[in-house]
Amino acid sequence: MSRLLNPVQSDAALPASADVVVIGAGIVGVAAAYSLAQRGHSVALLEKGVVAGEQSSRNWGWCRVLNRDEREIPLMRHSMELWDRLPGETGADLGFRRNGLIYVTKDPAELAGWRAWVDMARPYQVPVRMVGAEEARELTPGNQEQAWIGGVVSPEDGRAEPAMAAPAIAEAARRLGATIHQNCAVRGLDVAGGRVTGVFTEKGRIGAGAVILAGGAWTSMFLRRHGVDMPQSSVHSTVFATTPAKQVSPGGLVTPDFTLTPRLDGGYIVAHKARGRLELTPQGIRYARQFLPMLMKRWKLVELRLGRSFFAGPDAWHGRWSFDRPTVFERIRVLDPKPKMSIVEPALREIVEAYPELVGIGMARIWAGWIDQTPDAVPVIAPLAALPGLTVAAGFSGHGFGIGPGAGRLAADLAIGAPPVVDPAPFRLERLLDGTPTKVTSTI
Repeated sequence: MSRLLNPVQSDAALPASADVVVIGAGIVGVAAAYSLAQRGHSVALLEKGVVAGEQSSRNWGWCRVLNRDEREIPLMRHSMELWDRLPGETGADLGFRRNGLIYVTKDPAELAGWRAWVDMARPYQVPVRMVGAEEARELTPGNQEQAWIGGVVSPEDGRAEPAMAAPAIAEAARRLGATIHQNCAVRGLDVAGGRVTGVFTEKGRIGAGAVILAGGAWTSMFLRRHGVDMPQSSVHSTVFATTPAKQVSPGGLVTPDFTLTPRLDGGYIVAHKARGRLELTPQGIRYARQFLPMLMKRWKLVELRLGRSFFAGPDAWHGRWSFDRPTVFERIRVLDPKPKMSIVEPALREIVEAYPELVGIGMARIWAGWIDQTPDAVPVIAPLAALPGLTVAAGFSGHGFGIGPGAGRLAADLAIGAPPVVDPAPFRLERLLDGTPTKVTSTI
């Protein structure tokens, strides 16, 4: 794979039952399994492809409080505490470093938006600060595009290595007793007496008193099979890793044209800022008007398409399939879209124009992924009243990696009825369905 994933071994046989089944082995799913196993619960972690095969290994690796929606701040702060603890608990280097984030701009409106966010976040004691034009230039030494009017700095935010983190947490969950089953698609839920009692997989049934669905971009399709509506769309985004080069920023750097994220191997992850292609799922089409604020706020250059990537026949589109024969989840083990190669040359050119000392830098690897979006760019982390026993954790809208450990912990709390680590009310599904006005405050 393009991201050089650390491989995870699967357990040989499915258990007949588990206290909790977790569907989806991205960062949220593995964190939920780890949290449950820490507390002595039996857990089966099921993945139709491989651990971290989709968006959890295809992101920038950022672990940030900065510029998040206010509803996410308490959970993200808890997640940062977990990122601090996880290397010691798991005995693995997750690549987590608190090396800071720097955003700079030439746009007064963008600067005003950041200032409003800093004012909003002040009661949460988030250690971020605005900087003026002179300090913005000092924080970007060597940059030739220094017409900055200011910026915002978050010195305690940072990043981890996407290809390393989820696999390491999954292995730590296994050491605590969880079982891991890759290439094992869940076809649907077993529901008896109005309550979820287990799951049907391609390899057999597993009984469970609770199920966590952390299915990323597949979540709304899975729920559709069980008559549950979740507005969700997907944004196709391309990023690439560079060859090793001189370090021009200690942490993540956001400029008007590109972002740079230093990697442990001496290169960078590069993204052209706010560029993507939106594909609407059936729920997304129904709620297209709700998605417009998110598009205008978070994506400057976006192409709109019908959800072709998920169209695998009318049964899959409308949520009609049988549990006793192969499904779309087996036909498409891993969403591995083609990257948009056309971004590479202009991005490298802009980087070298801004930093002449990076002349000679090249692309080492390139990949694309599907970012699952909700209309307000805030995830759903909630038990479902319509399906007692099922907890959903999805819709992380392009910033799920950093919040993943905390989100997994919260999903685990809700699944077993433990006191939730933060107030879960902001993440309820009903807000997207009951006419609550859509408000988008987070940025890329």
